Order: sequence, then C-alpha cells, then structure tokens
Amino acid sequence: MAILYEHPLSPYAQKVKISAREKNIDLELRTPDGIGAGGAQGEFVDANPRAEVPALIDGDVRIFDSTIILEYLEDRTPSPAMLPATPAARAKVRMIEEVCDTHYEAINWGLGEIAYFKRASGAKAKEMQDRASRQTAKLQSWLTKQLGSADWFNDRAFGWGDLSVVPYVNASVGFGNGPEEGSVLGKWLARANERPSVARTAQEAIDSIAGMQQVANVLEQGLFKREYRDHRLEWMMKTGGPEIVLDGLKKNNIRYSYEFE
Repeated sequence: MAILYEHPLSPYAQKVKISAREKNIDLELRTPDGIGAGGAQGEFVDANPRAEVPALIDGDVRIFDSTIILEYLEDRTPSPAMLPATPAARAKVRMIEEVCDTHYEAINWGLGEIAYFKRASGAKAKEMQDRASRQTAKLQSWLTKQLGSADWFNDRAFGWGDLSVVPYVNASVGFGNGPEEGSVLGKWLARANERPSVARTAQEAIDSIAGMQQVANVLEQGLFKREYRDHRLEWMMKTGGPEIVLDGLKKNNIRYSYEFE
C-alpha cells in the first residue's frame, strides 16, 4: 500500500486523495510529526526535502508536489482516467489547476491565517477578509466561465479539473465565500460533493478543524512556524498584510517553503 503524507486541510493533499479514491488506489494516510514546527524528519523529509505535504511513498518511489503525484497516479493507474482525452482539454484543466493552486489557494490560506492563527484582528482582519471575499468572487466568476454549460470542468465526466477546484471552493464555503446555491458553480459543487471520493475527503477536512483551535497559542509561543510559498507572500503583501509578515519575521515564526530542514 502506498503511503501519503498529508494534512486533511491541505487542498494539495485533498487533490491527491480524491484522485486515488476515484481510481480505487488504497493509501495509508499519515500526518508528519513536526510539520509546521521545523521538526519534521525521517522518511517524510527523505521524500520531500521541503518538508511539505503531500508526499507519496510507493515502494521505492518517492514523489512530492501534488501535480507530479497526480501525474504519477495517472500513469500508474490509467483507468479511470482523470485527464480528459484531447490535448486542448488537458491543457484547459491544467490551467484551471494552476490558477487554483496559486491564486485561489493563497486567498483561502490568508483567511486561515486570520481565522486559525489570529494573524490579524479587529479592523485589520475585517479589511483583509473583505478584500479576500471580493477576490474569491472574481475567481469564482472566472471558474463559472470555464465550466460553461458542462456538468464538469472535465466536460462530460468528473476528473482532473474538478478535483483541482473542489477543495478550494469547499474551503470558501467554510469561510463564508461559497457560491450561491442555485448558481452554475453552486450546482457543480453540489454534484461534486455527492461523489464518495469528494465527500470522504471533505469530511476529513471538516473533522480536522477542531484541532486548529489551539494553533494561535502555539504560534505565539514560537513552537509553530508559518510557511510562505511565493504566491502566499504576494497575497499577504497586496491584501494589506505587510506588517503581519514583518511581525512574523521579528518573532521568528516564519519560514519559507524553499528552505530545507
């Protein structure tokens, strides 16, 4: 059985789990010890020197980065295919994935910084949350155009495009930024969440939220370090959070994803 190092709230890990479950690939799920605190070690770090989830261990194979893992699963178990058939359709869903993995992820991550890690409060938190809501609405409008009149981002069948979007839109629902229930995107979300692979993955994320209630205290004590991918830093800087970044640097509770353990 392949081992997937993950965290249930990671949209990158969720993508991999949905694909594996659609393909009936059994995964042993593990959450790495020391993740986010600079103490990760062992085979997880051997698989991913950046100490980020997801990381897949399949026998002698070690793979990190969610997109590369998805590609590996597609090659390893071609049926059912998650990628659509034509080059143009494949390019489209890969572009959708890229937008969600960078622009959309950064917004939800920033809202998580406020909700769970209390990196902003009062008027500053409200300002950033309002900006995030407007940014989310623009992205959801773009996604609606990509969906068009089709049932799925993969056109006629659930696939790569859909599993690349659903973790982010589900997270938006949790932050109060979900699509309207009767909208095109809202109906798509309802269809996607009816799939066992998505429903199971989403429930795992929901169940893990309770464990996030104490992370603000742990961060304040310097026992947990926030990670900035480049698009997260860009979001924080353009959405009114430069002082949050600088404060984190002063407290030494920031590390950058390109720093090896």
